[in-house]
Amino acid sequence: MRERRDDGYEIDDDPERLDVDLVHGWLSEDAYWALGRPREVVERSLAGSVNLGLYAPRGAQVGFARLVTDRATFVWLCDVYLDPKERGSGLGTWLVGTACALARSWGPRRIVLATTDAHGMYAKLGFTPLVEPEKWMELRLTP
Repeated sequence: MRERRDDGYEIDDDPERLDVDLVHGWLSEDAYWALGRPREVVERSLAGSVNLGLYAPRGAQVGFARLVTDRATFVWLCDVYLDPKERGSGLGTWLVGTACALARSWGPRRIVLATTDAHGMYAKLGFTPLVEPEKWMELRLTP
């Protein structure tokens, strides 16, 4: 899957294009939900996911999103990250919208995500709080 905007920005799911060092740095050093995440954990997460890289016109990676999915019934959108220099330009919304369009093509009933600070951006794309949160449970494995 490859999507390109008129301004030259591109989203691609080719795993060979991902800059794993950059993604690891973003997540482990700047993303509040993944601070300190070891590189080997990032590598395993990439191997088990559909990954979307966002690339500037000259090819540098400027964003990332990950879909944890069976490509049939379940999709969890996570690890969405946009380089701070690119924020406010609509690129994050485009990245998430493209990820959601890809996920819709697999036919699941819903896409889930968790966020502390980006509810407004996700709401623009149709995300809402869980309709029946009482049905969802979790098993905490770490504090």
